[in-house]
Amino acid sequence: MNSFNYKKATLVLEDGIELSGYSFGYEMATAGEIVFNTAMTGYPESLTDPSYSGQILVLTYPSVGNYGVPPKTLENGLPVHFESDKAQISGLIISDYSETPSHWNADTNLGNWLKQEKVPALFGIDTRSLTKHVRKKGTLLAKIIFDKDVPFFDPNNTNLVEKVSIKEKIVYGNGKHKILLIDCGVKTNIVRYLLRYNTQVIRVPWNYNYHKEEFDGLFISNGPGDPQQCLPTINNLKTSLKSNNLPIFGICLGHQLVSLASGAKTYKLKFGHRSHNQPVLQCGTNNAYLSSQNHGYAVDSSSLNNEWEEFFINLNDNSNEGLKHKWKPVFTTQFHPEAAGGPTDTAFLFEDFIKEIEKFK
Repeated sequence: MNSFNYKKATLVLEDGIELSGYSFGYEMATAGEIVFNTAMTGYPESLTDPSYSGQILVLTYPSVGNYGVPPKTLENGLPVHFESDKAQISGLIISDYSETPSHWNADTNLGNWLKQEKVPALFGIDTRSLTKHVRKKGTLLAKIIFDKDVPFFDPNNTNLVEKVSIKEKIVYGNGKHKILLIDCGVKTNIVRYLLRYNTQVIRVPWNYNYHKEEFDGLFISNGPGDPQQCLPTINNLKTSLKSNNLPIFGICLGHQLVSLASGAKTYKLKFGHRSHNQPVLQCGTNNAYLSSQNHGYAVDSSSLNNEWEEFFINLNDNSNEGLKHKWKPVFTTQFHPEAAGGPTDTAFLFEDFIKEIEKFK
């Protein structure tokens, strides 16, 4: 990309590293936690994923923007091409920017969209070298600065879930299976998947007291930040886990929250899992799947009590990727079966959840 017409800006890491790049997004200083994603495609989905709230995202694939950004269209009250109604990242770092997209569904280019969404973005940075640095050091705080400096900001010290969750209950569909969805920063493709199965999805805020609601299954969504910030959700889940037959399914942060409610512990990974090709093994089988992932925390499997067992493990680092209760219809995954973007190898888990609801009813 010719940088002649682009303003210079600086990426500063908390360990003192400074990298110069060129701005193609909104020109405003920003700060957050710097993380990297190694996926080759899917940036409209990633940039609108609420799990990235508070983070400066590095995309390792060299050229970004070549297929532009799709239009903001809605279906059943949900964005068709995005995972939420706005860009959620605090900043974007890429190597080469494709200013002129080529795609039948492109509504605008990436730079113009980021300006509309007020997200700072830099290109002209060696993102693979930067990623190797983050892998070695562990996840770092960072900031993008122009003319004025800003202090570093650790998003994990705040309740990011409260920021991204809805404020009032929303109901989708009118199918025969009622699913109560705790919105901790849900990706819209999760709602789309649930609606495929003749359901009514009752989406409620992260701290909503849902125990007086009528529903057939409980779903806990993905979301950003440290799961231990979500005490109201954890306390509500403790009550739900006392039920003998209620089907419960948690994804990503939802997996961590169910684990904490069961008495297990979570910890922060050195640099997290953010890609579309994380291999997971279904425990007790030879079934391995590629999965889409976006998380910086994980469940300590050694802290599980004797009512729980591992459902999946990560084949790269053996970290936990899911749990299931030994006799109750409760299971969780750290990865994203609904993908968007990424592989849909594990989408069968949604059908498994619906089958448990049918048994429960």
